[in-house]
Amino acid sequence: MNRPRRVAWRRVATIAVVAVCVSYAPIAMTELWPYAQRGAPALGEWVLARAVSPRYVAEAVADRLGPYGRSLVALIVHSVLGGALMLLGPVQLLSAVRRRIRLHRVVGVVFALTVYASMAGAAAYLVRTAPQDAFSGAAFWIALTTILVGTVLSVTFGIFAAVGRFPDLHQRWLLLCYGFLMTAPLLRLEWGALPWLLPGLSMADINRVAVMHLGSVVAFGALLASRAMDRRGSVSGVRGTWVPMPVLAVAHLAGAAALAWIVRSYLGRGTEGLRLLVAYLVPYAVSYAVLLVRQRRAGRDGRSWAREEWRLHLAALCLAPVLSAGAALLFERYTGLDRGTALSAGVAIGCGVLAFAATTVVSLRIMFARELVKREGLAAPRRPHRTPSPA
Repeated sequence: MNRPRRVAWRRVATIAVVAVCVSYAPIAMTELWPYAQRGAPALGEWVLARAVSPRYVAEAVADRLGPYGRSLVALIVHSVLGGALMLLGPVQLLSAVRRRIRLHRVVGVVFALTVYASMAGAAAYLVRTAPQDAFSGAAFWIALTTILVGTVLSVTFGIFAAVGRFPDLHQRWLLLCYGFLMTAPLLRLEWGALPWLLPGLSMADINRVAVMHLGSVVAFGALLASRAMDRRGSVSGVRGTWVPMPVLAVAHLAGAAALAWIVRSYLGRGTEGLRLLVAYLVPYAVSYAVLLVRQRRAGRDGRSWAREEWRLHLAALCLAPVLSAGAALLFERYTGLDRGTALSAGVAIGCGVLAFAATTVVSLRIMFARELVKREGLAAPRRPHRTPSPA
């Protein structure tokens, strides 16, 4: 009974991702047209105006002409190629699942080159835009910069993994890369959905709420996809754990202390702070519960590799509030941001950065295991050669 249900959920998730990507592609490609030519159609604005209200959209775009105008060509390149990536991603996923190796390799080269070109456009915009001039403020600028770096490094490490013949690591890095890319359509979905839960807020306010958890959501989704595609119970050379119980306990204690500091800081900011805190804590709690249950279940079932990967990501998730708290203090002290903005920036990047770190540790775990197997093979005593006796 469990197997068909699990396969059905995988199929539903795949269809949902493909539907979101294909639907968002034309929105991304036309998003900047009105800034290049007044009156040009923008599908995303049209949909949002009807889903929420024309005033909601008009207030959001009213002050964007200046910041976007300074980097309009770069932004158009970024958005058009970003829409192309929304179409290339599902092709890559389905070709990998169906083992269409030649198609997967050809589209993979196009996908990687498109990522680099699209992110170059985004980088040009970020360099030319002061953090306070970004939509909804400096915290969003910092989140965008972090996503850009994570996307570029993920696709680069995925290429290295493919060249080094680590298909499992290649798969993980490319799924994480696409997870970072999925922040764009998911953010637009939240622009349309959250006003129904939080009426009266501007799109800039909704944006501040969304960035509290987007990094956590996409990284968690990439991990779920990686684990769904990796059915190995064990991996040669992987023995024991790199996260023994004392280490995991320390990670929990450090994370709890940092989380308490974040909660106290947000509660001191009134209604807005409470809203941002809930937007952060609910997805974080769901991710934590799933990781905790999955690593325990894998251990109980004797699937040592699954348990190790779940556990590495669980430790990283526990430490995410530590990174967020530390980053918030650094942003406030060295970048001139006010305390609230610095806190939101730190929280926005914490889970995504630590998920990237966890994927790096998983990669090192696999590479170390392969090297260990090689060394053991070389060190194994050779059987003595026996000369056959004459008949």
